[in-house]
Amino acid sequence: MPYAPSPSLGVGLLGQQAMDVLYQHRLVSTRQLHRLLTPHHTTSEYLRRQLHQVRRAGLAGVVGRRAHGQSDLLWWLTPAGAEAVEATGLLPARPYRMSPQAAAGPLQEHTLATVETGLAFVEWARRAGHECGPLDWSPEIAHYYRDDDRPGEDLTLIPDAVISYVHTDERQRQRTLLTFFAEVDRCQMTVARLAQKLHAYAAFHDYTPSTAPRSGNRTPRRTTGTPAWRSRYPAFPRLLLVLTGAGRARLERRIADLRSLAAANPALATTAVRAGVTTLEDLRADGPFAPIFTPVLGPATPTDAWLRTSVAAA
Repeated sequence: MPYAPSPSLGVGLLGQQAMDVLYQHRLVSTRQLHRLLTPHHTTSEYLRRQLHQVRRAGLAGVVGRRAHGQSDLLWWLTPAGAEAVEATGLLPARPYRMSPQAAAGPLQEHTLATVETGLAFVEWARRAGHECGPLDWSPEIAHYYRDDDRPGEDLTLIPDAVISYVHTDERQRQRTLLTFFAEVDRCQMTVARLAQKLHAYAAFHDYTPSTAPRSGNRTPRRTTGTPAWRSRYPAFPRLLLVLTGAGRARLERRIADLRSLAAANPALATTAVRAGVTTLEDLRADGPFAPIFTPVLGPATPTDAWLRTSVAAA
């Protein structure tokens, strides 16, 4: 969606826009910033000059990419840059602060893959006439819940990203706000752990908070009757698992293994969570509204990000 950059940061308009993006997404490559902010330019030269202006002002830092064969520079906001963006009050405040060590650390590729996932939605929205902009996804938003399998524990579900997307159907004259939970998997965790994340989403979907009795009242705690997720979302977000970090054959085996583990989990047998899995390569090449998602539960018939053919949609 269109957004206004933070004013009065002492840098140019494009530099301000880049600072907003870096504040929200923490670590972004020059190429990704070019695709997000200046896709109409044939080169990223003007963007690079603006970024170096932001850097000279002490508001941004830059590191090289760890991945073999990758020469792109990666940008992040210094504490002074983050404070400057926060002072405008235009973006939700985020406690996370990037550092040179974190920017160059082992989570670098996962952070960039999460940005790449959001970028796939932005670029498809441009082509299709839908709405999804550089700030329409947020990384690592905490969702609190309880799980009947772990009574008494306060648990936290943190998707890699929460994506907002306005789908426009010109023929039907209909606009639909879609929200997605995105989980990016670079094959660095076991498939069993990935399946446990599915269980966490199902538990969050079913979690209904309870009200505590007043002091001195022996009446037991009672549920509110309203699932916790309804305080944030008009409908429960669709869950998209995006796999990368390995060859296609390995990713396809991982998808098959994930479906087998999910089918064997009794807690997922009746879940209303719509979940689909794809590869980052397919998401970038074909966009989210091509039949690139394999439902995690039920028949393995390919579908798009609507996940209409999943068990939950039946």
